[in-house]
Amino acid sequence: MFCKVNSFKTYFLILIFGISFHCLSQTNNEPKPLTEILKALEAKFDVKFSYADDVIKSISIEFPESLITLNAALEYLELKTQLKFNQLNSRFIAVKKLSSENKVQEVQLQKLDEVFIENYLTRGLAKKIDGTVEISPQDFGILPGLTEPDVLQTIQTLPGITSIDERISNINIRGGTNDQNLFLYDGIRMYQTGHFFGLISAFNPYLTEQVNISVNGTKAKYGNGISGVINILNSDTISEDSTSGAGFNLISVDGFSKFQLSKNMELQVSARRSYTDALLTPTYDSYFERIFNNSELGNNQTSTSQLQQNERFFFYDANIKLLYDINDKSKIIANAITIFNQLDYDVNPTNTSTELATESELNQKSYAASLGYQYNWSKSVNMSAQLYYSNYQLFGNNLIPSTTQELIQKNEVIDIGARIDFIKALDKNLNLNFGYQFNEIGVSNLEDVSIPRFRSFVKEVIKTHNIYTEAEFTSNSKNTYGRIGLRGNYIDKFDELLFEPRLAFSQKFLNNFRLEILGETRSQTITQIIDLQQDFFGIEKRRWRLADNSNVPIVKSNQFSVGLNYKKNGWLVSVEGFVKNVSGISSRSQSFQNQFQFVNEIGDYDIKGIDFLLNKRIKNFNSWLSYSYSTNDFTFENLNNTFPSNIDIRHLVSFSNTYEFDNLKLSAGINWHSGRPYTQPLPGQINPKIIAFDTPNGERLPNYARIDISAIYDFQFAENVHAEVGASIWNVLDKENIINRFFTLDANDNIVQNDELALGLTPNFSLRLKF
Repeated sequence: MFCKVNSFKTYFLILIFGISFHCLSQTNNEPKPLTEILKALEAKFDVKFSYADDVIKSISIEFPESLITLNAALEYLELKTQLKFNQLNSRFIAVKKLSSENKVQEVQLQKLDEVFIENYLTRGLAKKIDGTVEISPQDFGILPGLTEPDVLQTIQTLPGITSIDERISNINIRGGTNDQNLFLYDGIRMYQTGHFFGLISAFNPYLTEQVNISVNGTKAKYGNGISGVINILNSDTISEDSTSGAGFNLISVDGFSKFQLSKNMELQVSARRSYTDALLTPTYDSYFERIFNNSELGNNQTSTSQLQQNERFFFYDANIKLLYDINDKSKIIANAITIFNQLDYDVNPTNTSTELATESELNQKSYAASLGYQYNWSKSVNMSAQLYYSNYQLFGNNLIPSTTQELIQKNEVIDIGARIDFIKALDKNLNLNFGYQFNEIGVSNLEDVSIPRFRSFVKEVIKTHNIYTEAEFTSNSKNTYGRIGLRGNYIDKFDELLFEPRLAFSQKFLNNFRLEILGETRSQTITQIIDLQQDFFGIEKRRWRLADNSNVPIVKSNQFSVGLNYKKNGWLVSVEGFVKNVSGISSRSQSFQNQFQFVNEIGDYDIKGIDFLLNKRIKNFNSWLSYSYSTNDFTFENLNNTFPSNIDIRHLVSFSNTYEFDNLKLSAGINWHSGRPYTQPLPGQINPKIIAFDTPNGERLPNYARIDISAIYDFQFAENVHAEVGASIWNVLDKENIINRFFTLDANDNIVQNDELALGLTPNFSLRLKF
């Protein structure tokens, strides 16, 4: 055994990461046919090689057993065979002969953030050496309670990610609120992520090629979000064959298609619409009860006043993407997406069927589009540029015909962005990324009441200029990975310049262990606040607001984590400890429903915790157990100093099993977490018109527990038509889980305890055809 040290790389890594080295092993194995070696690698790493027989049939080489990773094996094969092994995705690898120009030794761009854990939790999930998790919906396995690869439900199986109220529009990553997450759809920032006001993902998974999730050590090109980054990407490569599909479940129908318009042009389209305005199902009933319980609309029915309630609800989304390869070096990409939710809700007394008591309307919609250009300047330099427009609107209208009193509420976000990114390969192990981004975000809020007459309209605009640079290194053996970057944000409204360093480091040692160190500083100038709990009928009461550096400051965060991974013989053990501080949060953004509900104070929160994952794969069985422990505390100097956050979940446990045999997939799982905090009223009330509360968040709700099951069966429906049927039950035992508790006064000034319940037993069924 010997070691080779490259002086340039050594000094570079001393400056950034410390000393790294890599070693080459000698072998005395007998030569084996390459076909035999490839078959062994397919079985070992669950991959598929694509090649012409005449390319490899005459090749035999020695192959050392010490090469325990797929990347190391491919590098060794390229060195010994003079063939090119091109990884098309996490599963398929194309094998081709090297052309004469490829044989010339020159620097070429390489993908450095390689996958080091395939089938992470289930098939279609992978963990990369830079700390991010990649989801491939087209190769997705099965998860408990789901029959389809809902992207935003799937990410909640990862340690440290949950939704405190079961809404995918309220995803909490390491103690953060949903507005602190950066959601990107093909590079476009999205401000709406769900249907049914947060219970269903708004992104069609059947056109999605991959989803990248980062909770720390985020790449420097990502800004304006201080918790997680969820980057949803459709394919940018023209497919050789056309693909189409259609399906339905107990809520909606959908379809998609990818087809070539010409040899160098492809169109991708998808659409989905609910049929809940025409046909009611048990799934719809369960969803409706979950969303509208304890809302202004759900509280219309009282013991003294019997009302007839008529609702009409539907949603749809559509996406279109055009790929145009100008030539071998450049391409144009155009993309557009729309998301829409509509609720019409009428209430009238049962004894006066012709007269409406109230007419209510609530809609939530998004429109977004982008135009991108990619150009390969050379084999070592790539450029990409994009212009995008994103528009989000939340509109509520409540009319009382008998009094002509009308309330109109509207929240709108317009985000216009431009970016240009460069990536330069300094050598085969070292890439340099740098770029510039510009964003102009405008947010408006309207409140209009007819009787008594009141109108308020506020519009704010913030422009930011961002420059980033980042160096990324991977050793030949893939044992060492490092990325260090710096992002600069200039906010012209405040004449303020913010610097955000980013770090990701990973080192493999003792064959089966990998150390991971991640750190970042981030900021954001847009957040969601709640003026009144009854806003927008209490259904989607959060409204977007821009920072003003006084009542709503710029939110800033610092995070650091250290993790250790162990992988051997189908076992995966992962432990990660983290600390995170977020400053500049507004009390109005934290959903207080106690003595601080109408208070506007600025504070911060600190979260410390540890994430643990145990995963074992035995042939067709796969089991995993995850546990997270954390403490999440608010500090508001002018309130009660330090007390538990509203989303302080101390203990979170998930245990799941999957089984795949031939065309059948089965899954079952348990989700449990300790209760969230709430504030109890004082036993003795002085003023009957105002509730006096005890210590903030001094009590805990009962523990949450849920069991889910699901099954999927694949079969050939007809020639060239593949079918998939699935069934699932969410909360099999129909356990009553309380996810929120707050207190109000009734008409007689009595204190009323309001409990918001999670989904009860919720069945679903799906059928899909792909052709």
